[in-house]
Amino acid sequence: MQDLSADYLEPYVRSQERHGSGFDVTLWASPMTQRRRFEVMAAMVELEGKRVLDAGCSRGDFAQWLLEVGIRFREYVGIDALPEVIDFANDQKLARCRFMQADILKHPGIMAEHKPEVICISGTLNTMSFRTALQFLDAAWRAAGETLIFNFLSDRHGPEAPVQTHPARRFNTLKLLDWAFRRTPEVAFRQDYLPDGHDATILMHR
Repeated sequence: MQDLSADYLEPYVRSQERHGSGFDVTLWASPMTQRRRFEVMAAMVELEGKRVLDAGCSRGDFAQWLLEVGIRFREYVGIDALPEVIDFANDQKLARCRFMQADILKHPGIMAEHKPEVICISGTLNTMSFRTALQFLDAAWRAAGETLIFNFLSDRHGPEAPVQTHPARRFNTLKLLDWAFRRTPEVAFRQDYLPDGHDATILMHR
């Protein structure tokens, strides 16, 4: 995989320098929209009893949310490139969770090492180019034992969706769906959970 990680990480590095490991380091617009994305992912994929890998986990907010709502995953591994957010996540001492620092774009094979049944990618694609995102998704799909689920900013939104500026990028939704269908016929898609189709989620099952 071509090393494009520096461009993808730069906005997060700058955010960490400004905000430390507070919520704003995630570059999410608000805790409410972050939780809504988590709710959709948990509704679309079975996580009970599964080995879950969160690729680009940041502070471990998804793991904490799953525990708060009582979803009993078997094991949760979170991976992120920023050591500061991984330290924060580990300090939370969340049950059945491990967090490790690694740049997945540089070392995509690290995902398969943990033998995940489900790989979740939430928000991680937003600062990548489309080409880089496809490389990342290819690696994640190869590593996922059963299911890959990811969200992204859709380019098929309505006029009332929030305007996105750098570093956030909208992706060609139809091309991403085509990419998914070329790998498996078992694909689910949602774009009904944030105002005017702002965000979309694709699930791929083997």
